[in-house]
Amino acid sequence: MKRAALIVGLLLVPTGWVLTPLGMTGHMGGHIIAVALAAPLLAYASSGSAADPARRWPRIITPMAMMLLELMAVWGWHLPALRSVADSHVLIAAMEQTSFLAAGFLLWSAAFHSPGRASGIGALLLTSMHMTLLGVLIGLAPRPLYHGMHHSGGLDPLTDQQLGGVVMLLIGGISYLIGGLALLGALLRDERSAST
Repeated sequence: MKRAALIVGLLLVPTGWVLTPLGMTGHMGGHIIAVALAAPLLAYASSGSAADPARRWPRIITPMAMMLLELMAVWGWHLPALRSVADSHVLIAAMEQTSFLAAGFLLWSAAFHSPGRASGIGALLLTSMHMTLLGVLIGLAPRPLYHGMHHSGGLDPLTDQQLGGVVMLLIGGISYLIGGLALLGALLRDERSAST
């Protein structure tokens, strides 16, 4: 199972890179693939191994600290000024996508490693909330926030931005919600087994 997660996670990474220059919708799709699909698969594949950062540095790679790190990365890169810089420089865009993958990997690694899973559950559910909020803000903005960005499929800038917000809202928010609920289910099963 872990080998399959590793293979799929590694295959998703370049898919995200390919999508990011394709307008706001593709851009959001690429980022969500990094933080909400590839990152959890890679973190699961490395959990418990020497490649697991939460196992190696448990006092630093904690769920709440990594949730805040991911929040800063996701919200920071979506500030219009930083978004503009990343859109106009390939190296900055690469740094952006790498930071999304790294922050997501660290958060999921910490969530999978957290003793008793309660802090991991909280971190994933809080991340679901902030991803949902950012998706709503981007999707419901009354005007384009990201001027000068190439827009996908001939869409006008506002429609492309709205679709990008929906991608973040649905896939990003739901991925973390499902992860948090899966950890909660595992915690409840563990408690039930311990009480019998």
